[in-house]
Amino acid sequence: MRLLTYLLSVLALGIIAFNFTKINFDAPFEKESYTAIITALAGGCAILLFTIWRVVKKIDRTVKEKS
Repeated sequence: MRLLTYLLSVLALGIIAFNFTKINFDAPFEKESYTAIITALAGGCAILLFTIWRVVKKIDRTVKEKS
C-alpha cells in the first residue's frame, strides 16, 4: 500500500509540473490557464492527502505493535 501512495504522489507531482507549464502568467485567470491552476492545486491536494494517509498508517502500525 505504501508503494501505491508513493506512486500516486509522483503521478500528482507530474500533473502539477505539466500544468505549471500551461499557465500563461500574463493572464493567469483566463480559459486554459485557469484550468491549469485548478488542476495543479488539485494535484497538490492529492499529495497532501497521500502524505496524511501514510502518516496515519504509520501511527496505526505503531499503536498495534504496542498493544
